[in-house]
Amino acid sequence: MAYVYILYSENLNRFYIGSCIDLKFRLEQHLNKEFSQSFTSKTNDWNLFYYVDNLEYRQARAIEMHIKNMKSKTYINNLKKYPEIMKKLILKFQV
Repeated sequence: MAYVYILYSENLNRFYIGSCIDLKFRLEQHLNKEFSQSFTSKTNDWNLFYYVDNLEYRQARAIEMHIKNMKSKTYINNLKKYPEIMKKLILKFQV
């Protein structure tokens, strides 16, 4: 099973959207700056803002790309505020 996750940094006032198989391991990679040239290595204050689990990997990647393509903080905040948005995305990108 896979995850879609969104991190938030107060210092940057930015979101980071990703998908993975093992969320705990992936978060550790971000926080430990294992990829020194990555976007998340720019600051230390990333917090898990939102996540969805129990997705197929291709479905998680498609939802991640959809959220990124929206390029909207309002949309990201609405994902958390209105669970029905994610329910529709899960159905839309069902494998």
